Amino acid sequence: MLNRRKLGAAAAIALAGLLTATAMLPAAAEYPERPITLIVPWGAGGGTDATGRMIANLLKAELGQPVNVVNRTGGSGVVGHSAIATAEPDGYTIGIVTVEIGMMHWAGLTELTGKDYTPIALYNYDAAGLQVRADSEWKTAEDVIAAVKANPGKYKGSGTGQGGIWHLALAGMLDSAGAAADAAPWVPSKGAAPGLQELVAGGVDIVTCSVVEASALISAGKVRSLAVMDDAKLGAFPDVPTLKDATGLDWKLAAWRGVAGPKGMPAEANEKLTAALEKVWQSSEFQEFMNGRGFGLVWKPGAEFATWMDDSDAALGKVMTSVGLAK
Repeated sequence: MLNRRKLGAAAAIALAGLLTATAMLPAAAEYPERPITLIVPWGAGGGTDATGRMIANLLKAELGQPVNVVNRTGGSGVVGHSAIATAEPDGYTIGIVTVEIGMMHWAGLTELTGKDYTPIALYNYDAAGLQVRADSEWKTAEDVIAAVKANPGKYKGSGTGQGGIWHLALAGMLDSAGAAADAAPWVPSKGAAPGLQELVAGGVDIVTCSVVEASALISAGKVRSLAVMDDAKLGAFPDVPTLKDATGLDWKLAAWRGVAGPKGMPAEANEKLTAALEKVWQSSEFQEFMNGRGFGLVWKPGAEFATWMDDSDAALGKVMTSVGLAK
């Protein structure tokens, strides 16, 4: 009996020591415990950069850690998208994934697809617009199409890299009008902003990008938008007709943007980022920012975003094949 009592006392002492030692261990740190990097695969000044910086600023308040934007441009979007996909999947490097992820592999530029990411949420959808210089002799979209058809190879377009979404917008429009998809040679750029600057400088004649991306130069009286490639006019630009209304062509194309991380990100990080991003998206600051600049708003988290990317990939592959841009 005495031995049992001694053993029981010893066990109690050992257990008390273990509990004390456990209590003294530091608690596991909650995500995020350090700054997050947000990669933007397009140049500063464009729509992706503008929305990415706004998201980064608002996420900082939600997560309690700095969110640092890094522009990784080049390769028609391949460089930045690759940097997101190949980052350490720990939740500390995420990025803005754009519609080009469903195009680049069709063009033979990369093997990356939307399946190489952890989808966090889709937040934006913008239709392509047809832009010319403010002093251009072209006053309508019909004028542009007629001039290009009559003078194949003479007029140049720009707005993104070779085979990018805005290149496809122009090629598809010309194809649907009965012209060669390459009747207006494409001059690659690192995004809409440098393409528009080249338009203003006279280096190119046409820029297909979202009307939002051209809005500053439109307001400055240097650029005119002649049509939007969507089913309806844009609320922020009621004077810009749809391409169908302007020409009768039923050609539509839009860019989209979402936030994603590398494949295999921890569930805790993904869930916390999704919840924080939803609060950002719903905030008055973000809604006012997007609406004030004409950016289209859409919200599709996680699995819904993954399905969106799959559907977009299939549709874009079909279009690229039809206009000869798929490898």
